[in-house]
Amino acid sequence: MGWFEALVLGLVQGLTEFLPISSSAHVRLTAAFAGWDDPGAAFTAVTQIGTELAVLLYFSRKIGRILHHWFLSLTKREYRSDPDAKMGWLIIVGSVPIGVLGLLFEERIESVFRDLRLTATTLIVFGLLLLLADRIGRKDRELDQLTVPHGLAYGFAQALALIPGVSRSGGTITGGLLLGYKRADAAEYAFLLAVPAVLASGAYKLTDIGEGDAPGVGPTLLATIVSFGVGYAVIAWLMSYIKKNSFLPFVIYRVALGVLVLVLVFTGVLDPDAGPAVTDAVGQRE
Repeated sequence: MGWFEALVLGLVQGLTEFLPISSSAHVRLTAAFAGWDDPGAAFTAVTQIGTELAVLLYFSRKIGRILHHWFLSLTKREYRSDPDAKMGWLIIVGSVPIGVLGLLFEERIESVFRDLRLTATTLIVFGLLLLLADRIGRKDRELDQLTVPHGLAYGFAQALALIPGVSRSGGTITGGLLLGYKRADAAEYAFLLAVPAVLASGAYKLTDIGEGDAPGVGPTLLATIVSFGVGYAVIAWLMSYIKKNSFLPFVIYRVALGVLVLVLVFTGVLDPDAGPAVTDAVGQRE
């Protein structure tokens, strides 16, 4: 991977990580449309560290309170009913599903799940599910009403994002809306819930960078830094946007992109396993 490629993919990662349109799908598709090699699951996992650092910075006060009160709750009984301490436990509970499923399906995540036909299908299907959730969700619950069963439900919704095209934020927000949470509250918990999962996944995949076909350390670092800066700006914009607006524009975009990818794959323009279809001298696809 070259420096320009890393810059572009870092921008894409930062722009799409927090929008409900799937950053992993966009990184995958950007490489495919540009004719570049698939950057791979390790590159995606590591560059997501940058966007999660943006979450840590944007929600720094809240995360600081959660950590402080959670640690106090370990030894002081009076803090065990504190909302911030409870949030700490709920983030831990909600992180279990993606941790377990990520390890169980690791090989598929790096191979079968990266098929562009699957990516396009999940863009469409989960886009329509987001629309349905936004329409039928009661939107009358706030984060202080979060329970352990709801935390686990959020966690399983987040775990669906192991498949490129689902969207970590989109899947988790969809789950939150179906549970009756307000848009901003569903999004906030989605962002907080992603922090331990993404940082753990990125750290786990760090040793793969620079090995075999994986991108080198320098370009990956550049992409991670770029994704941090762009991601912070996107969080600030999205948290303001969803307080007054629906997710319909994102749904329309997801469906249109998914249909486009399916058309390009089934007409032979894109190879579902890589980038553009390549033909040899006698017209056979390599």
